[in-house]
Amino acid sequence: MSLHRILSVALDSDQDVVVVRQRARQVSQLLGFSQQDQVRVATAVSEIARAACHQGSGGRASFLLGRKLGRQHLEVTINPGTGERLLSAPPGPDEGISRALPQLALISAHRLMDSCDVEPEQGVVTAVTMRKALPPQAMVDSARLAEISARLAGSPVSNTLQELEQQNRELLATLAELRERQEDLLSLTRELEDTNRGIVALYAEIEDKAERLRRADEMKSRFLSNTSHELRTPLSSIRALSQLLLDRMDGDLTPEQERQVEFIATAASDLSELVNDLLDLAKIEAGKIEVQLAPIVVENLFRALKGMMRPLVDDGRVELVFEPSDMLDPFESDEGKISQILRNFISNALKFTERGAVRVSASYDAAADTIAFAVADTGIGISPDNLQLIFEEFSQIEHPLQRRSKGTGLGLPLCRKLADLLHGRVEVASTEGQGSTFTLILPRRMPDQATQPSQDGTDS
Repeated sequence: MSLHRILSVALDSDQDVVVVRQRARQVSQLLGFSQQDQVRVATAVSEIARAACHQGSGGRASFLLGRKLGRQHLEVTINPGTGERLLSAPPGPDEGISRALPQLALISAHRLMDSCDVEPEQGVVTAVTMRKALPPQAMVDSARLAEISARLAGSPVSNTLQELEQQNRELLATLAELRERQEDLLSLTRELEDTNRGIVALYAEIEDKAERLRRADEMKSRFLSNTSHELRTPLSSIRALSQLLLDRMDGDLTPEQERQVEFIATAASDLSELVNDLLDLAKIEAGKIEVQLAPIVVENLFRALKGMMRPLVDDGRVELVFEPSDMLDPFESDEGKISQILRNFISNALKFTERGAVRVSASYDAAADTIAFAVADTGIGISPDNLQLIFEEFSQIEHPLQRRSKGTGLGLPLCRKLADLLHGRVEVASTEGQGSTFTLILPRRMPDQATQPSQDGTDS
């Protein structure tokens, strides 16, 4: 650590203490300290100087400019005179107030300066060194240091009365600043109180809106459930009657009649699918759906899916491939809901793939103890902007294939909610024009709380 001398002042009398205080203020001002730091430096130096002067004559106060860890600082070292001791140990009970003064001075220096080091020797303090870091913008080079020394040499030293007046001015300025800060604090307190009242009112409004949303959601679920139940019976009748007509149970149909009945049957099937999806969503949101846990073998699941999806496959343009799985041991989950999710993935993949293949696979992650069912296609793909849109209810992407293959817009939202119910998740990766991969990730074993009691009875 390098040190450069600025000034040195003898300490032989109380008048010298006044000089040291004045010089401390002047030096700190020339070094670029703020008004408050100038008062702090002057006060700390004068308190230690007074304590040293009371112990005897021959003392000295040295002002130096130091550098440590790349930061410049003002260093003031006060050496006592020939007195008995200075700032050695805390005063005893019978030593009186005169012996307590040095200890109080040391405490003040510790509070006002960045550091205050005491050098004892055989129970007697031989030096007190105080340091205060310069402001970051106040860099002092050799030329500036020489200028400071010259200005100090040409600066007169005020008398005791002038110093007292200066201290009074500093005290008044400090009191004014404290009063201003107190007023700022009171203003801030009032502002915080107003903010707190606003926050309380906002919380009350949020709770009221949350309660309204809860009631609206409950009414929506009840409406969907009741409407779905009421629509399923007539739709089933329409589908059955349409099939009877198409099977020629009541006689032959003309080509035009057959085409119209097929329109009716198709519309009834689409509407029935929409009703079923709405009912499933309503039951999940109302917490009235039951998870049926049972051991599931992947190969058996794939075999059943292959049979169900075969009528949808156009072998001439798209191939549906169920890849062999290395999972031979059964896992625990709800096979019906997993099948429902995978059927939706596969039907969407077949719907939006004009050429290529749809591949269904299953893999096990031992580290996470999870099973991933992936359905990958070579279809139209999905743009990054639409990857979250497809999981919103009644949302569909604009595309020529979409217009040819109308859907409800509820399949993927339902799949995500069913996956949540099974303590799993749905992920999607897609490149527009190259294809998509939808993945269902499930735990190998369901937590105990996954089973929820049914509250809605059987569907009508």
